[in-house]
Amino acid sequence: MHMQENTLSVLKIAPGQHPQQVEIDNDLKALQQAVGGSIGASYPFEDPVAIVYNDDGKLMGLPLNRALRDENGEMYDAVAGTFLVVGLGEEDFAFLTPEMAQKYEQLFHQPEAFLKLGNRLLVLPVPDEPPAEKPRTKPSAEHDR
Repeated sequence: MHMQENTLSVLKIAPGQHPQQVEIDNDLKALQQAVGGSIGASYPFEDPVAIVYNDDGKLMGLPLNRALRDENGEMYDAVAGTFLVVGLGEEDFAFLTPEMAQKYEQLFHQPEAFLKLGNRLLVLPVPDEPPAEKPRTKPSAEHDR
């Protein structure tokens, strides 16, 4: 298996934070470092992307991060700990195309909080903090409200 590039552009999604586009080395060690442990991958979407997460995240009691939902918007699982959205190449992980990066940034944009109620899990969107950094949108946005 030869890799074309040694770094991948991926979305890194940490609990309570907005997704970030990061460059990481395309090797197992870098992926493990990014998620803080042994990696698992799942392919819950139609698109050629994978979610790379900490395989033991739930066992380790990592904070729940984002809900995974089926096409009806029902949560069927939640990812614990930081996870990555990566592209899928012919036989390996690949960089995320800009379109996919944008799509999944929007999908996972809102940090979520999880409340256990008996054996049910409630998902609540975490409200945005007022942006400390300068907004990336055009400055006029605030006047449209």
